[in-house]
Amino acid sequence: MKIILNFFIGILALPFFIASCQNSPNNEQEITIGVQTWSFRTMEDQSPLAILEYIKQTGVTHVELMGNHAEPFAGAPVSPMSDPKVMQVLYKRYRNESLTEEEQMSADQFDKDNKIYEQELATWRQNVDYSKFEEFKNLYATAGISIFAFKPGVFGKNDSDTAIRYGMRAAKALGANHVTLEHPSDDAHTARLAKLAEEEGILIGYHGHEQQTPTLWDTAMAQSNANRMNLDFGHYVAAENENPVQFIEEKYDKIVSMHLKDRQKKSNSGGNLMWGKGDTPIQEVVRLIRDKNYKFPVTIEVEYDIPEGSNAVEEVKRCLTYIENAL
Repeated sequence: MKIILNFFIGILALPFFIASCQNSPNNEQEITIGVQTWSFRTMEDQSPLAILEYIKQTGVTHVELMGNHAEPFAGAPVSPMSDPKVMQVLYKRYRNESLTEEEQMSADQFDKDNKIYEQELATWRQNVDYSKFEEFKNLYATAGISIFAFKPGVFGKNDSDTAIRYGMRAAKALGANHVTLEHPSDDAHTARLAKLAEEEGILIGYHGHEQQTPTLWDTAMAQSNANRMNLDFGHYVAAENENPVQFIEEKYDKIVSMHLKDRQKKSNSGGNLMWGKGDTPIQEVVRLIRDKNYKFPVTIEVEYDIPEGSNAVEEVKRCLTYIENAL
């Protein structure tokens, strides 16, 4: 009788056990953690297969892929940005830091080389073999890694519809459900992009920097359900926006992916720091995403200076551990 009673007690308790497992912080399905391959810009080898190896070493299994980390596999010309020394100079320029005379010469040479590269790339994209992107997706899948977003440089106002469609079709061939691009701050262009995205059956995530405000994406999202947010939470905090975590609660259903970095507020120097040292409430926001069961991926983006003796792979792993400890 005691055995039968224990059996029925176990059956009655089963739904509660399942529910507790589903709500467990150890359940990997509760929050999708990805990496933006821009994080690896300081690594010596920038070829697509090398980037895949770096990702494998981190243990991250979801990826937002930069265009230059996929297109050469499909036969595209190699970007001048494949040189990590050039990338370091460009990143200093991007952050409005002063350049040495030698660095300025390197930046000027890049600008010349990049114009030639862009022309060659545009020609290549007109006759691209999408099966090569599918082959690349399969290499990632074999490694247990999924590509959820793609960011090629083809979504500008001066790009043709053909070029834009190429970027969206390449993304789908890679297995991504959305493309990402910088918010153009142009309503006509976001309407144009949305129309093409609707026709191609893909979503757009508009990324932002310190121009991000609670209303930055409103017009684009009102234009089409294809227009979504690729919120950069660190830049959003740096821009001094109030109640950043509450903003995610209000907009979660429009966020297609979210970048994580630890920025200081502009009033507090605005630095991009090792995680845990800035003003960005990373731990609070990842717990919110877990507890509310939001489905969009959070994307590690290492933009702080790599410490001496470390490298980008180790720093991505450090960020991943930071998230796991928070959860």
